[in-house]
Amino acid sequence: MNNKKILALDLGTKTGWAIKSQNQITSGTIEFKPSRFEGGGMRYLRFQKWLGEINQLTGGIDLVYFEEVRRHLGVDASHAYGGFLAYLTGWCEEKNPKIPYLGIPVKAIKKHITGNGNSKKEVVIEAVKKLGFNPKDDNEADALALLHLVMNEGGLL
Repeated sequence: MNNKKILALDLGTKTGWAIKSQNQITSGTIEFKPSRFEGGGMRYLRFQKWLGEINQLTGGIDLVYFEEVRRHLGVDASHAYGGFLAYLTGWCEEKNPKIPYLGIPVKAIKKHITGNGNSKKEVVIEAVKKLGFNPKDDNEADALALLHLVMNEGGLL
C-alpha cells in the first residue's frame, strides 16, 4: 500500500479528489458543470479526460476508491452521480492492467473520520483540518476523509 498511487473521489458535478502518491497527498475540487451551450453529456467527457490527465501526471493510478452514495435527495444529483460512477468504473475497467476500484459507504467514511456515521459536513471538514489539511469545501474534505480511511485500514482492495 505504501508505494501504491491511490485516487479517492467524492463524485459529483463538483468532484472532490485526493491522491496519495509516494509519501505525498494532494487534493482539491474540480467542477464538471456543463456550460450554457453544452449538452449534458459534456460533463462526463470532461470527467473522463480529467481522469486520463490525473493518471498521466501520477505515472499511473494503482487503486481508486469513491464515496458510495446510496441515497440522494434530488433526482438531478442522483442522475449525475450515476453518470460519473459509470464513467469512472468503465475507465478503470478499460485500463491495461485494470485499475481496481471500490465504493465505500458515506456513513463508514464519516464514522471513521468523526466517530459518528451521521456527522454533518462541517464536522467532517473540522476533523480533516485536525489532520493538517485545509479543504476548501466539503467535497475535498470527503475525499481526504476517504483517503485517510483507506490508508489507515491498510487497503480495502
